[in-house]
Order: sequence, then C-alpha cells, then structure tokens
Amino acid sequence: MLLGEFRHSLDSKGRVFLPSRWREELGETVVITQGLDRCLFLMGKPRFEDWAQRFDELPVERKDARAYSRIFFAKASEEQVDGQGRITIPANLRELAGLGKELVLSGVSRRAEIWDRALYDTYQGNVVERYEEIAETLQL
Repeated sequence: MLLGEFRHSLDSKGRVFLPSRWREELGETVVITQGLDRCLFLMGKPRFEDWAQRFDELPVERKDARAYSRIFFAKASEEQVDGQGRITIPANLRELAGLGKELVLSGVSRRAEIWDRALYDTYQGNVVERYEEIAETLQL
C-alpha cells in the first residue's frame, strides 16, 4: 500500500526520487498519467493494467467514457525506476500538471499522486477544513 506524503525536488533532467518504502509496491516499471485536480497519477504497471481492464468494461457508446479513456491512456507514460530509485516525469506531463522544481508525492492506497508543491499545499489547505464534512458524505 502506498502511504505518506513526501517532498522532493525535480532534478534538471525531470527525475524525482521515489520513496524507498514505495519501491517494492510499485516495482521496476511504473506508469504515470494525467490525474485529477491537476496532479499526476503514478502506479505500478500491474495496477495500471487493472485500471485498463476497468476501462475496457465501460460502454464505448458513452461519450464521457470515450473522452476520459482517451486522455487517460494517451497521456500515460511507462517509466523505469533507475538504480538510484528515480523516475523520469516526461516534459508533457510536467507541463500538464504545472510541476515546478518542488514536488509532493502523496500515497493514495494503491496509487500515488505527484503534485507541484504549491498546488498541493493550496489544495490540502482547502480540503482539510472540510475533512469531516467530506467523510459524512461518503458511504464507506
């Protein structure tokens, strides 16, 4: 399970260190794609393949299903974790998520999110105030 919040810097080649405790869960090959709320989704390849199966079950006749899956898969990039535990975030995805030099990697169960640090801090500031209210609306 991917847990925790980690603050790292993007290097000049667009690479970032993955938290060491995540590396076993993610494996040697990861997939990065457009997420929601202006972040990127990061997951191990097997998890991404699970998501792909879920998309395959959506009716192709539904306009929103076609639109979402087109973006989700077209923006996806398969990346290798290097010997130092880093991944490269492709330039198009860095631009899409507005990533600067300072990042936050946030564990969200079986996926992680990659955020620009300032955007993440703003998002968290807004959501944390509504945490209990949000919990009440969910049926867990």
